[in-house]
Formats: sequence, C-alpha cells, structure tokens
Amino acid sequence: MNYKEEFIAFLVECNALKFGEFELKSGRIAPYFINTGMFDTGSKIQKLGTYYAKAINAHFKEDFHGIYGPAYKGIPLCITAACALADMGIDKGYVFNRKEAKTYADKSAVVGMPLASDTRLILVDDVITSGKAIRESLEVLKGCNDPRVCGIVISVNRQEKGKTDRNALAEVADTLGIPIFAIVTIREIIDFLHNREIAGRIVLDDPMKAKIETYLETYGADR
Repeated sequence: MNYKEEFIAFLVECNALKFGEFELKSGRIAPYFINTGMFDTGSKIQKLGTYYAKAINAHFKEDFHGIYGPAYKGIPLCITAACALADMGIDKGYVFNRKEAKTYADKSAVVGMPLASDTRLILVDDVITSGKAIRESLEVLKGCNDPRVCGIVISVNRQEKGKTDRNALAEVADTLGIPIFAIVTIREIIDFLHNREIAGRIVLDDPMKAKIETYLETYGADR
C-alpha cells in the first residue's frame, strides 16, 4: 500500500473514521465522520505524524524551514510531523502559538523555532471548515516577524461545498492565497474502502457507499 492507503486503514483501525449518521456543525447530516481526537496514545500520534510528514514531503520536498501548528490541535501535529521528517533525514524546525499571551519571562506569542520575514512555514491542522483558525494564526505570525506560510496540510479533504457551490478547501485556499493539501480525500477513502475487509470486517459496504454517494450528490464539490 502507498502512504495514502495506509493512512485510510489507520483511520479505520483507530476508529477515527466512522460511517452512520452524524450532524455536522453546518447542520448537514453526513454519513461519515472523522474524529481526529481518537489518536490518543503515543504510538498513534507518532504514526499520524509520519503520514503528515510523507504528505509534506510529497508536496513541498525540503523547500521550507519549519512546521507551524495552531493551538491546540496543531501543537502535537507540528511536533510529531517534525520528528517524523527528521527520521526521514529532513531536519526542520517547529513552532506553535500560545492561546494566551504570557505576562512574564518569555512573552513571545509563539513557542519553538525563531521566525524571520524570510522563514517559510508549512501549517498543519486536522481539518479546515471556514478557515477562521487559519486566519487567526496568520495574524499571530504577522506579529512575529511575519514569516511566510507557503502551504497547509490537513488530514482529510471532505470534498464538500463551502459557502458557494465550490469546494470549501478551494474557497479557503483562494481567500488566503495559500495552497492547501490533504493527506487523503473522501473519494480516495471511498475507493479504497469499498467492500474491503479491514480488521476482520467490511468497513464500507454497498448500502453505505450508496448513502455517501447520495450525500455527495447534494453537498459534494471536487473543486
């Protein structure tokens, strides 16, 4: 299996990918749900970092200086991805923001590698909906010598419509002027899991695939 297929199987094994009926923040009733909070042990978060590292390497090679993770979920992601890259022979820095400014000692808004105006960062996060958290991160970084965020990597592209008929991630990427990549897309998940047995069970059978296809006919958007 390639790293994308391995990641999809990993999502299933960790119970981070579920099929059924789930009400999303948008009010939509989706037949699938991704809960990245299920990566709750050292071995799981370590393995998760390897998939982020492989995606970063696939899209950016070594053309960046460090990885930025927005607090809170992005903190373990930037650290474990940096560790995984180091294991691949690509030693880069990491940095994350504080949620609340310190009033003593080191009062910097971020923790980690030093930042300069010519620093190139890859931002990592679990998912993106409206892009609000990303915009907040960019504002934080502006006050820290304004390094350049040259790309964003997330776990899964749900390939759903945003505020318009366009793909939500594409909308955010255009608004920010920053390319966004996902380790996998929902289409890749469907194609790989359909009628495939993982851990002794069929995860995505014909009836569930049909429900997903119906949902995506209404809310789906590849671009």
